[in-house]
Amino acid sequence: MKIAFVAAEAVPYAKTGGLADVAGSLPKELEKLGCEIKLFLPKYFLIDELEHDLHHNWDIGEIPIRINGIIRPAHLHQSILPGSNVEVNFIDCPHYFHRRRIYTNDWDEEERFILFSKGVIETLQRLKWVPDVIHCNDWQTGLIPLFVKDNYSWDKFFDHISTLFTIHNIGYQGQFTKSALFSAEIRGDLFYPGGPVEHNDTVSFMKTGIYYSDLLNTVSNKYSHEILKPDHGAGMDGILNERKKDLYGILNGVDYDVWNPETDKYIPHNYSPKDLSGKIKNKAVLLEHFNMPFKKNIPLIGIVSRMVEQKGFDIFADAINELMDLDAQWLILGSGEEKYEELFRQLTYKMPEKVGAYIGYNNELSHLIEAGADMFLMPSRYEPCGLNQIYSLKYGTVPIVKKTGGLADTVHDWDELNYFGLDSGTGFTFNDHSGIALYKSVLRAVENFKKKKSWKKIQQNAMSKDYSWKHSAEQYLELYELAKNKRG
Repeated sequence: MKIAFVAAEAVPYAKTGGLADVAGSLPKELEKLGCEIKLFLPKYFLIDELEHDLHHNWDIGEIPIRINGIIRPAHLHQSILPGSNVEVNFIDCPHYFHRRRIYTNDWDEEERFILFSKGVIETLQRLKWVPDVIHCNDWQTGLIPLFVKDNYSWDKFFDHISTLFTIHNIGYQGQFTKSALFSAEIRGDLFYPGGPVEHNDTVSFMKTGIYYSDLLNTVSNKYSHEILKPDHGAGMDGILNERKKDLYGILNGVDYDVWNPETDKYIPHNYSPKDLSGKIKNKAVLLEHFNMPFKKNIPLIGIVSRMVEQKGFDIFADAINELMDLDAQWLILGSGEEKYEELFRQLTYKMPEKVGAYIGYNNELSHLIEAGADMFLMPSRYEPCGLNQIYSLKYGTVPIVKKTGGLADTVHDWDELNYFGLDSGTGFTFNDHSGIALYKSVLRAVENFKKKKSWKKIQQNAMSKDYSWKHSAEQYLELYELAKNKRG
């Protein structure tokens, strides 16, 4: 099976979120399953050519791509994805990609990813490499299925190439003015109310990908059902219900070479399910880092997150007084809306022995919080997949989550399962998006923390779970086969 994997970001080259982790990990697992896979990315200015050993492909040379009636020259750089033999193809166009950020609010944002999408197709033609499936990810690649079936349909090269479109977050849709039709050379008769490329009188790259791809998937099973409803579909529930029979859910995996307490290079004390002694030592180091007192029998609750309403900080703020009255300590790492950043600044000032906060991004500290905290809170309003709860399971850091999306698929409530006589729970969950529901769930976790024997059982249950990429990659391979058969 030949797969062209197309994404706007991938570890270790460029990252803003979970998409980069997927694009940097899944291709390697697919290669292990026997796929011939090539990864396609924009060549952003921030990507260091020497560090990542990029080479200009002189055989292909300049690739002229027409955008908005103007020919823009693009070039191909290539490298190998670390830890694999996966070829990485970087579409280089300084006019669009030599900017300070991966994503911008610039007036020509749509043109940047029109060029990238056309650049992928033009590169495939020049490489004379015919994939079975082009795997597109999120709105930045949403035009590719249309281009394959319409703009480039004159070339028999694409007659049997299928497309899979993965929705990582339905809330980000790539909506632009009608002028994007001309920029992308999309036929005007495709733009009409309710049409394949139109959404709320805009050209939607997300809707285009949903409409024209052969198959669709989201990054968890629960999320694939949630987005069919108006409250989670972000206006796309109509077109998604039309494509319901072609929509699947595959949970993201995690890279246990990076996130594993037995081998984690960022934590001072490694540990395992059989020997958890290193965890309490990490807790002491973590609290010392924040100048907070170490209290062995008081639970430490960690949060690593963007401080925005989508991540549940609205209901956290609603329950702040009740939460701070609990016999627990808190550590928060992240940044976001000013009102939430200020909330935690004030808490650290008023209760320095109870609350610690790091406003910003710190990868090493995020590992130490996973390893040193007793619990990990994720009260997200919605969560397509989520990764930190999966990291937390591996680290024996008991997750407390809202039962939504990938959080619901991966965290199983200890008390709920105990009610049915089962001791297989891995965390604590709640359903209602409210401060009181959040508080009650945290309270249950704090009360269970006092029961040392059952708490250790929860930790060991959690650490035994396997959410590596291997199983997810096998499911993607099945989807590729379905997509290939559908296209014929």
